[in-house]
Amino acid sequence: MAEEAMSRPGTRGERKERTRRAIMDAALSLSEESSLGALSLRQVAKEVGIVPTAFYRHFDSVEALGLALVDESFVSLRAMLRDVRRGDPAFDAMVDRSINVLVAHVHRQRAHFLFIARERAAGPPAVREAIRHQIELFEHELATDLAGLPGTDPWSTEDLRVLSNLIVTALVATAEAILSAPAAPDAEKAIVETARTQLRMVLVGALNWRSSP
Repeated sequence: MAEEAMSRPGTRGERKERTRRAIMDAALSLSEESSLGALSLRQVAKEVGIVPTAFYRHFDSVEALGLALVDESFVSLRAMLRDVRRGDPAFDAMVDRSINVLVAHVHRQRAHFLFIARERAAGPPAVREAIRHQIELFEHELATDLAGLPGTDPWSTEDLRVLSNLIVTALVATAEAILSAPAAPDAEKAIVETARTQLRMVLVGALNWRSSP
């Protein structure tokens, strides 16, 4: 399938982009059986149907490929959740929309989420650091948006960061729970409802919080 896609007509740039896409898809597929650190350049090249030297036209190393996958995994999710936070400012509405977006994205980008869940704990150091950095960026963006919502005036910058960390941690845990849940609608429904309750409890407490002078 990857070889067919790369052999389709197109400009040199289009063919190069298709090969890059095929390499990234192959790495996602192969890393389901083992971590990225256990993958070899030759394995990925063989899966795509290219010679190993052709790999270097797109990535400097398997680690560099992993970093590209981290960026790709987070960029669309962060964009969608950013749009959620710019909608109805009511906290309950934000919780519901955020959970719905997360669940939909986990299903649509399951391979990417599986990749992040595995590599966050067991990936190469540079990849683990990239994932940590992306989650931290997510927290910074959320803290900035929370500062503009009604009722957050009494909170310090540090307290907004703490709240955003609690929310992002809950979202990450929810995504990982969905990935490992049995293939049954009731199992996922229970995870989602628990996540909604957790976030609402966090926000109820936050709305009554006053930062120390």
